[in-house]
Amino acid sequence: MSRLHTTGAVLRRHARARPYDVTLPLALERLSLAAPQPGEVLVRVTAAGLCHSDLSVIDGSRVRPLPMLLGHEAVGEVVELGSAVRDLAVGDQVVCTFVPSCGSCRSCAVGRPALCEQAAAANGSGALLEGGSRLRDGTGAVVHHHLGVSAFSEYAVVSRRSLVRIDHAVSPQIAALFGCAVMTGVGAIANTAALRLGETVLVTGLGGIGFAALLGALAGGASTVIAADVSDGKLSLARTLGVQHTVNVADPQALEQVRDLTDGGVDIGFEAAGAVAALEFTYRATRRGGRTVTAGLPHPEQQVGLAPVRLVAEERTLQGSYLGGCVPLRDIPAYIRLYQRGRLPIDRLLTHEMPLAEINTGFERLAAGEAIRQVVRC
Repeated sequence: MSRLHTTGAVLRRHARARPYDVTLPLALERLSLAAPQPGEVLVRVTAAGLCHSDLSVIDGSRVRPLPMLLGHEAVGEVVELGSAVRDLAVGDQVVCTFVPSCGSCRSCAVGRPALCEQAAAANGSGALLEGGSRLRDGTGAVVHHHLGVSAFSEYAVVSRRSLVRIDHAVSPQIAALFGCAVMTGVGAIANTAALRLGETVLVTGLGGIGFAALLGALAGGASTVIAADVSDGKLSLARTLGVQHTVNVADPQALEQVRDLTDGGVDIGFEAAGAVAALEFTYRATRRGGRTVTAGLPHPEQQVGLAPVRLVAEERTLQGSYLGGCVPLRDIPAYIRLYQRGRLPIDRLLTHEMPLAEINTGFERLAAGEAIRQVVRC
């Protein structure tokens, strides 16, 4: 196959005003898609999730090269293989991961593929791991890839190193969530924070990643799990999922409530709100000797204020978590098995499904805090 055409949601300008269902920052365009290079795969996208990482590009918090075809949390079916791909077959169901692993840089060599240096350079420039873009618009101009995936489209060409084959028994609308929300949330608890049986956990910020972290903490044997958010509706859902305690962070006594519930603070505080105030709250709610982990992505100019003397004297840990510290080929199948056994009820997090034509409405819901995880059917 030389080239095919695909319809995708393209962003051409950052920071358009809300509401997005009126200003329409994403436009459906007919694009041409080059055939996969030797180490690449052509995928028919069957479902793609809407994530704050996409939203941060739309609102300008994360500046990326434009125009760009967005979408990074996705699942699809293999249509065509590059000549060097030997371990996949046409028809396989695959989850896309937003950090491909080159396998040869220092980070990959020490088992930290989320920090792959070649992937970081490619993702930052809007290219695929093998270099360049396979997308062109109607004038022949380059359209950039989003995090090596560009999933808000009927078809995508991605690096083989961005794909994990999974069981066909998992429905696409659920499988898509394992590509970002589940890896990031569950992985942050299991890998980055290294939850030990019986520890206490606070999760601040109940989006898709925060809820996935809650489920990961419950599945991993935490003795007490506390959910914190400003939405009473999301806190109510957290309680139905098995969380023992909830705290509305708009309450002036929220910090004291967490400390009272845990005899001075939690062992693990996880922040997924993407707001400095949420991270500072989570850090203060973590006990002496505890670990505070963040997967939030506030605007790059925002800064956190903390007292280094407490970091030292109380032997605190403050750590970032990207891709949940996951090794996707190892962790995605493991998390899917937990889901299939009923221990990670990820399906409870899916609040909306929509066709690609309604994607701007979906992002307005996300920006307004009215959704947990949404998927478009591509």
